[in-house]
Amino acid sequence: MRQRSLIAITAALAAGALTLTACGSRGGDKGSDSGNGGTIVTIGVDAPLTGDLSALGLGIKNSADLAAKTANKQNFVKGITFKILPLDDQAQPSSGQQNAVRLVADKTVLGAVGPLNSSVSESMQKVFDDAKLVQVSPANTGPSLSQGPDWRTKKVRQYKSYFRTSTTDAIQGPFAAQYVYNDAKKKKVFVIDDKKTYGAGLAGTFTEEFKKLGGKVVGTEHINPDTKDFSAVATKVKKSGADVVYYGGEYPQAGPLSKQIKAAGAKIPLVGGDGINDADFVKLAGPDSTGDLATSVGAPVEELDSAKQFVADYKAAGYKEEYSAYGGYSYDSAWAIIEAVKKVVEDNGGKLPSDARAKVTEAMQNVSFDGVTGKVSFDEFGDATNKQLTVYRVENGAFTSVKSGTFTG
Repeated sequence: MRQRSLIAITAALAAGALTLTACGSRGGDKGSDSGNGGTIVTIGVDAPLTGDLSALGLGIKNSADLAAKTANKQNFVKGITFKILPLDDQAQPSSGQQNAVRLVADKTVLGAVGPLNSSVSESMQKVFDDAKLVQVSPANTGPSLSQGPDWRTKKVRQYKSYFRTSTTDAIQGPFAAQYVYNDAKKKKVFVIDDKKTYGAGLAGTFTEEFKKLGGKVVGTEHINPDTKDFSAVATKVKKSGADVVYYGGEYPQAGPLSKQIKAAGAKIPLVGGDGINDADFVKLAGPDSTGDLATSVGAPVEELDSAKQFVADYKAAGYKEEYSAYGGYSYDSAWAIIEAVKKVVEDNGGKLPSDARAKVTEAMQNVSFDGVTGKVSFDEFGDATNKQLTVYRVENGAFTSVKSGTFTG
């Protein structure tokens, strides 16, 4: 896989992991409270805590922190105090891999929540799996992470330590295509992606389903995610005659792209996945973003009875940032680790065994509980069994849910 040179020096990095200044947590952030005393169990959290995607990353960190604090307050696992160790991957695979090495080197770490980006996860999975350290992502949607590179024809589980609470792009892309074609009545699409694992994969599954339904792809383009000038591609969209744009990527690029497409004279909606479902998209796209669409995993947290306590507790905790798109899934990811630790401790007479990491990874496969986002459990690939998705539309300066359901194909 990618970053082979870094994988080759994993042992060397582990020996000096605590000197990796680039992958440390944010200044002054010491994670969750120590709570009950007793044995400390650390839950690592890897996400972009700085940079363009920090609105999503900080929501992930805070929500995992809330889960740890809640478990401590409830004395959920007797004799165990949970804390989090948040690390900033800056949405970069190399930083994510360094963070994975650092978490492996800390013997108190029995699980990791994250990352946000599928491309970052690709660089972390082997490090975690080699150490039998369980990883639960609240946001990865790339199907190949769990089902292998040939997942369309032959699904093969890649790593026994990898799990996720979000559904995959194998479902999200087609779900969007069905809404765009059947509900929004759009028949001609211009498809754009950022060439990254998440964006390209999502655009691919959308395109397959859209064409199968009878829609026409009138143009395709790949953009450089490091730029914000999309005037050339906006002109191509205008000339193509498309009545909708599908973008595989994230909001820092999707917002300016939407704005520049409208400015070029193509008054058509931009549609994207969960990576653009954030308030910052609307800020970047401007007032002409009304009508733009985004799909996202699950149902809106605010509309779920199961999430009412989470929403109230998050507000009461006084976090400076919103829980954002993945807050509920991050809480559930952390709580899944907590449930697995509880099972392992109870099976070992009330204390952690010497091979706690391997036992926690093994226990995760059978974890099942009623979470913030609904029923949380995992299939044979480590994927979430909850396959619900929602379409959001920009109205009055904010994303508003317009349809929830599951992909039927």
